[in-house]
Amino acid sequence: MIPQGIDSIGWMQQLAGRLDHLKSRAEITSALDDVEFLLDALDPELQEPANQLVEALRRKLEQARS
Repeated sequence: MIPQGIDSIGWMQQLAGRLDHLKSRAEITSALDDVEFLLDALDPELQEPANQLVEALRRKLEQARS
């Protein structure tokens, strides 16, 4: 879970930068849950990048299941 008061944009950039390092289904699922949680609170102009990150995490999760 993302702590209160954290820079959500910076957090998403950091997550996107380490996307390739997420290997386990649990790590990927946790990151996906966090980004989906953020979507409700994000400024509408930032929702598209967040949605792109969600899609990347979902693809990664599908690969982890294969």
